[in-house]
Amino acid sequence: MVGAQIRRVLELTIFSSLARRIIVLNLAGLAVLVVGILFLNQWRTGLIEARVQSLRVQGEIMAAAIAASATVDSDVITVNPDRLLELQGNDAVSPLSFFDPNLEFPINPERVAPLLRNLVTPTRTRARIYDQQGLLILDSANLYARGEVLRQIAKPQEGSFFLLDWWNAFVDWLPGEDYPQYLELGPDEGKSYPEVAAALNGAATAIVRVDAKHQLVVSVAVPVQRLRSNVGVLLLSTQPGDIDQIATAERWSILRIALVAATVTIILSLLLAGTIAGPLRRLAGAAERVQGAVTSRTEIPDFSDRTDEVGHLSKALRSMTSALYNRIEAIERFAADVAHELKNPLTSLRSAVETLPRAKRAEDRERLNAIIQHDVRRLDRLISDISNASRLDAELARQSAERVDLAKLAEAMVSIQKDVAAKRHVDVELTLNTGRYAPIVLGHDSRLAQVINNLIDNAVSFSPEHGKVSVAIATTEETITITVMDEGPGIRGDISRIFQRFYTDRPEGENFGDHSGLGLAISKQIIDAHGGTIIAANRSDRSGALFTARLKRAGMEKKR
Repeated sequence: MVGAQIRRVLELTIFSSLARRIIVLNLAGLAVLVVGILFLNQWRTGLIEARVQSLRVQGEIMAAAIAASATVDSDVITVNPDRLLELQGNDAVSPLSFFDPNLEFPINPERVAPLLRNLVTPTRTRARIYDQQGLLILDSANLYARGEVLRQIAKPQEGSFFLLDWWNAFVDWLPGEDYPQYLELGPDEGKSYPEVAAALNGAATAIVRVDAKHQLVVSVAVPVQRLRSNVGVLLLSTQPGDIDQIATAERWSILRIALVAATVTIILSLLLAGTIAGPLRRLAGAAERVQGAVTSRTEIPDFSDRTDEVGHLSKALRSMTSALYNRIEAIERFAADVAHELKNPLTSLRSAVETLPRAKRAEDRERLNAIIQHDVRRLDRLISDISNASRLDAELARQSAERVDLAKLAEAMVSIQKDVAAKRHVDVELTLNTGRYAPIVLGHDSRLAQVINNLIDNAVSFSPEHGKVSVAIATTEETITITVMDEGPGIRGDISRIFQRFYTDRPEGENFGDHSGLGLAISKQIIDAHGGTIIAANRSDRSGALFTARLKRAGMEKKR
């Protein structure tokens, strides 16, 4: 329930339009990339390692310099006689082997202060020197510029930009390495620093800590040795926040690049949204106007010059709308034609019914009864044909297409029509010119049979006595052609109207109303639904009409 409400709020706010959705999703990908770079932070670890190595090398150099020039020395050299007695004649003798290892060379603060100042000033590091007992001898933070030892001067805290503080707090909140807390110990607690204690044992050690403000402090302790004896420890440490400042500068550089990338992303997203959301909005608005339009056609925007999905959608909507309007107009015309065709027999029927009570003679009553029966049959025929025509599209859409052999279908229809045509002394002949290709079509056999039956029935009705109706089936590799010819008077009216509903051009002497005028219209409707064409023309060799229907042949099968 809560998830559905949150999704609803997002749909109404951030994702209420396609443009905002494009912008937000593009920015989300950029944000994930930037946060991933800041979270991984591999260069920060490398920076710490480089700083540790730098302090270690710097400490070794400074410790050697302090041991060489800043320890107390005397003019008397004490030799250890026991050491001399231990040496054999063939042993290598080192000049330092005669000195007593217990001799102490304490560090002179007055001599080391100027040296320490000159060494640490360019590096901005803090240097502290401890003696062998871990007592603080010198601290570079308490040195004056000329090297005199003074009290420690506390630096005032400088205010920082609040956005920077927020950003640093956010970065510190991200999960990362957990460093120990740095504590400032007293001058007599040097051995409490683990690195100092390890250096007093002769091993240089580095430790990374964070202070109370979560600022990195890198410390490296190096033993100060002279004549293989530890005389003290040099503890070098970075200023709190030095590494963080470099890291922050790098982060802000990344953020500046990300800001530029976000600006470019927004601009490109707006351009993309303009080329997608704008046309879609216009198409949707036009579709809504089509829904509400009653008296006039609404034009769908034309984006057919575009080769993308928007152009395809525009063409599809225009085609669909045009087909919809054409269908509506066809329905309106059909309704008007139906009303007109039904009105004629109803008017005749009403007149006959009203006249029948006034008829005095028996022959007049019989003639009126014949008219009434004829009009009723005409109405029944009209209603049946209208019902078939109105259901045709729906039936063709519901039924699945099957493989139909037009040759066998034509043979069956010709066999049926021969019996009907024989009553009028008309002969019906079938010719098959299929060649190597089977006359197979994908369609509905009952409706295709209706086409052939309507064409033959129409040709028989126009044929004179002892005339002939010729039916032919011809196939090529891609098409199947059905032709029906008669020997009647031909098409005397407007050939372009021959397939219109209720259009009749019956021969002289035929009873009025025996045909509804829907047979050829239904035939064309069926052929069109099967993706074919049908045309009407007059024969060129003699009088008579010629109807030609062409359908696409199914598959590429050849006759065996």
